[in-house]
Amino acid sequence: MPTTPVVIGVDSSTQSTKAAVTDAATGRILAVGRAPHTVTGDGGARESDPEVWWQALREAVAHGLKESGTDPSAVTGIAVAGQQHGLVTLDRAGRPLRPALLWNDTRSAPQAAALTEALGGPDAWLARSGSVPVASMTAAKWQWLRDHEPAAADAAAAVRLPHDFLTERLSGVAVTDPGDASGTCWYSTATGAYDPVLLDLVGLDPALLPTVASGGAERVGSLTRAAAAALGLPEGVAVAAGTGDNMAAAVGLGLGGAGLLDHPVVSLGTSGTVFAATRTRPASAALAGFASADGGYLPLACTLNCTLAVDKVAALLGLGREDAEPGGEAVLLPYLDGERTPDLPHASGLLTGLRHSTTPAQLLGAAYEGAVFTVLRALDELLLAVGLDPADPGVHSRPLRLIGGGAQGRTWVETVRRLSGRPVLVPEAQELVALGAAALATGAATGEDPVAVATRWDTGRGRELPAVTRDDATWDRIESVLGDADGWFTRAGR
Repeated sequence: MPTTPVVIGVDSSTQSTKAAVTDAATGRILAVGRAPHTVTGDGGARESDPEVWWQALREAVAHGLKESGTDPSAVTGIAVAGQQHGLVTLDRAGRPLRPALLWNDTRSAPQAAALTEALGGPDAWLARSGSVPVASMTAAKWQWLRDHEPAAADAAAAVRLPHDFLTERLSGVAVTDPGDASGTCWYSTATGAYDPVLLDLVGLDPALLPTVASGGAERVGSLTRAAAAALGLPEGVAVAAGTGDNMAAAVGLGLGGAGLLDHPVVSLGTSGTVFAATRTRPASAALAGFASADGGYLPLACTLNCTLAVDKVAALLGLGREDAEPGGEAVLLPYLDGERTPDLPHASGLLTGLRHSTTPAQLLGAAYEGAVFTVLRALDELLLAVGLDPADPGVHSRPLRLIGGGAQGRTWVETVRRLSGRPVLVPEAQELVALGAAALATGAATGEDPVAVATRWDTGRGRELPAVTRDDATWDRIESVLGDADGWFTRAGR
């Protein structure tokens, strides 16, 4: 059995819970326990019972401890990183009043638009919250609940985010952190506190909200007797404030004040995500202006169409994922579900530039190029928002840290290299959210800075690939097509 202290980093995502039992001295993951969640809903609805998250956390921790052979007495800290934005409403006994509205529940899109207008437009929101409301943000979901289920909103004795709910079950303390709180649109990244004007706008009593810790690694308490018994752990285990999943992934990569600042990350999953830890407060309607878990900022941009959209194109062509070639003259914008960045909610997939010589492999390659171009354009927007010139050699030479499922695919990696002209680093670590949570747990147990902990663990190490010459011809061709298509998509959605 391990003789050194052990911590548990919990990744409570949309679909499952993972509990990484981690050596606190080295960052080596000893085992990862897993348990599934249940998501329900159709027609834009996406909901989960928070009690399922708690049960999954218990099961995942138990599986992780058993698989690793860890003596529970060796565990010194635990932290939860959770899916962002979800709305959890509780009664006075701390029980959920209804299933949680998840981040990908789109029913609140009308409320997001109405809130944006009510405050005076996007600039007013950027000045206060750092982000403009969209359907995913918690404020829009709370407004939806008030509009459609007023009795449930009136009955709420507490309002929580998913990770807040689990941290409170562990510690008995109602607490959140700046990172996850910044995804609500009622927390101000300008003041570092809940914004009374925004709370008044959405009719939310601040007494219903958790207190905001100084950071995700702050020790907010210890396991309660009931939680310790449920998890099979000692009562004295330190509980960190925890954070949102994106913030934990940044910590897991060693991004932050005690590590790397302004180093971009590209995550290739069902959606494409770009983010960077920075000391500069961003203000761009194209970004979510999040706070980080360690006192800085974590601006983030998200595209809707990435690996899943390209896989759909491959399936339509009867090709495997790696059966792709550069697209030649063809341009394929794989906006199969509309697009968020750029803001083209009524878009659909667009194919142009076909020739007799165009091959199926080139069409698939064009889908990769369209998806990667969209993500990299979002990255340029992110860099500009924090005062960096994407074309500056010093900025351009910083390697892109490539994570997510797509980072394991040869064609994804090579397309990113070709269209970015940047060096690329593919980290070895596969459980970055859980690993970041483990660093937060270590910080809670020892008082160390969590980014310094992750840096000491060398969690960001990986396969480094040098820059290749940027494919300007393909970039310019896609950019020209997108510019022409922008007005058409907008008119088509009217």
